[in-house]
Amino acid sequence: MISKQNVQQSAAYLREMLPFKPEIGLVLGSGLGPLADELEDAVHIPYGSIPHFRTSTAPDHAGRLVCGALDGRRVLCMQGRLHGYEGYAPDEIAYPVYVMQRLGVRALVLTNASGGINTSFSVGDFMLIEDQINMTGKSPLTGLNDDALGARFPDMTFAYAPALRQQACEAAQSCGIVLRRGIYCGVNGPQFETPAEIRMFRALGADAVGMSTVFEVIAAAHCGLPVVGIAMITNMAAGVMMQPLSGAEVNEIALSRGTDFRRLITTLVVRL
Repeated sequence: MISKQNVQQSAAYLREMLPFKPEIGLVLGSGLGPLADELEDAVHIPYGSIPHFRTSTAPDHAGRLVCGALDGRRVLCMQGRLHGYEGYAPDEIAYPVYVMQRLGVRALVLTNASGGINTSFSVGDFMLIEDQINMTGKSPLTGLNDDALGARFPDMTFAYAPALRQQACEAAQSCGIVLRRGIYCGVNGPQFETPAEIRMFRALGADAVGMSTVFEVIAAAHCGLPVVGIAMITNMAAGVMMQPLSGAEVNEIALSRGTDFRRLITTLVVRL
């Protein structure tokens, strides 16, 4: 259970460490962490030093908060996130979202590396997440609800804020970057999905699949924090290309497309 008391304690600790009140929250997924290194006058805070935070064990996830300026905007960035496959409960994964909201963040930008289900997509594409399918069978809101944080039954209709999605489209257009649109399917992992599972997800309407994001979006809807999500298609999902999948491929594609990704996210952040 996530409590207001714990969130307040984490936020109080961070206020003493941060150089300013952040405006925009940013969560960087697999292979996308280098954007945090572009923040100016940055302060780095390991997750393990923050009260009630858990530490990140996923490969290439630095596991720290980075606070600094991104093209003049005050950004609080999660350089790496937590995942269910690391053994963390959904509320532990979602907890930082409540802390960012408590610190004054008014918009949350989520990124991830995803497998492409939509056969019209190509490796290296960016996809604006328009909605999600939670296939983990879990929720960060399970258990007693702290009404001080949010309603017992939050509405998910506009979990991905339409106004922020429009700004993402405009940012991509101004950058000359093609931004696909689609539905994100969240699974637990760490194994990649089977071809049969991918066929099922496609039948359900999913365009991309990954092992993160859905819990953070549920938490943001719960505490009233507007969200925009962008997925990088770092591989085609199982059975689409009929070739083996590997985590190394994910990081290689993320690195090769990193410059365009950082340009897109920076342009978006400036608009928020």
